[in-house]
Amino acid sequence: MKPFKFKQFEIRQSGDVFRVGTDGVLLGALADVAKVSNVLEIGTGTGLISLMLAQRNPHAVFLGLDINENAAALTRENFENAPFKRRLKCRHQDFKTFESGEKFDLIVSNPPYFEESGSDKDKIARQTVELNFEQLIVKSVQLLSGNGILSVIIPVEAGEVFISIAEENNLFLNRIVRITGIESSKVKRLVLEFSPERKQQEESDFVIEKSPRQYSDQYLELTKEFHVFKSGN
Repeated sequence: MKPFKFKQFEIRQSGDVFRVGTDGVLLGALADVAKVSNVLEIGTGTGLISLMLAQRNPHAVFLGLDINENAAALTRENFENAPFKRRLKCRHQDFKTFESGEKFDLIVSNPPYFEESGSDKDKIARQTVELNFEQLIVKSVQLLSGNGILSVIIPVEAGEVFISIAEENNLFLNRIVRITGIESSKVKRLVLEFSPERKQQEESDFVIEKSPRQYSDQYLELTKEFHVFKSGN
């Protein structure tokens, strides 16, 4: 499988690991990483999100966790080949049993979002087999610093449930980005950001494509420091 090339790094991919996708790119570009110094990524996969955030914040340090041994090995390889490798670490680890003596300013995840099914395709990465929303939220509460942020991207259908579970665990929604695939179509994804303190909620809308296979100006602007676009986009 060919590597996925970005402007400052490249992502080696594998058929055994969930590949580079738009959800990961959007979270890597949208998550609030400006004022953080210590970042934890849950279910790092190829390392894409941590690499994008490391490019955006040249001072923060990153730890990626993945329960999939192949994914953790692939992430380590991608981290080692990146220009910001000194600030990137990866661990083969189940987040549910992860312990840390330090708190994190940002916890970021593109979590599993399908209920368990009979399919083995991307089973751990895309189904709530190893980590459900409640486990993700409860553990994140334990690991966040006082002003820390939990940032996730999930399907719009799961938004109300995720927000409700977060509030039950004293994590409050501070930011929501509603993501539409094609202009004038229905919202399909949400980027949600939570913190232990209530703040004025920020809301925005984001369109990926202005027409099929034609990126919107909004998407081109957001990802211009990452993507190497072909002519015509």
